[in-house]
Amino acid sequence: MCMNKPDRIIAIDPDVDKSGVAELHVPTRRIEAMALSFANLMDYLQHVKENFAGKGESVVVIVEAGWMNASNWHTGRVRSIAAAAKTGQNTGRNHEVARKIAEMSRHYGLDTMEVKPLRKSWKGTDGKITHEELCKLMEASGIAPMLMRTNQEMRDSILLSLVYSGIPLRVKAGKI
Repeated sequence: MCMNKPDRIIAIDPDVDKSGVAELHVPTRRIEAMALSFANLMDYLQHVKENFAGKGESVVVIVEAGWMNASNWHTGRVRSIAAAAKTGQNTGRNHEVARKIAEMSRHYGLDTMEVKPLRKSWKGTDGKITHEELCKLMEASGIAPMLMRTNQEMRDSILLSLVYSGIPLRVKAGKI
């Protein structure tokens, strides 16, 4: 968690095609999410620098850093060697995108943290959070739930922003 509570958190779940980006304004608990290509994400980070950080708001950029996971093996009983190799290649590409996002964010003068991916303990495929679970979590924590549909990268970025915000998250066992 951040030592000083920032005014605005930009959380990014990197992806080769479109990264999930969540912008959380901590004082109002207002959150927006989007999926942006690398080029559009760079434009967005410049916008954040000019319009928020450049005008006195404390802003932190959180970038999910998958390479911080202890293991990256992609083999299993049902996967072929070719499938495992392809998964490894895609994972490596995502890691490089994450590194470049963090590098550019720092280049723009934004406070940037690279963080280990959150543990997957939700009801969705592979333990990922579903749209419905995220809406219930947000509502229980006093944050207006998302009315639009979200993709997995957007949901992961929203979850990252909430975890690193310092906002108490209320999860009732068996309710989400």
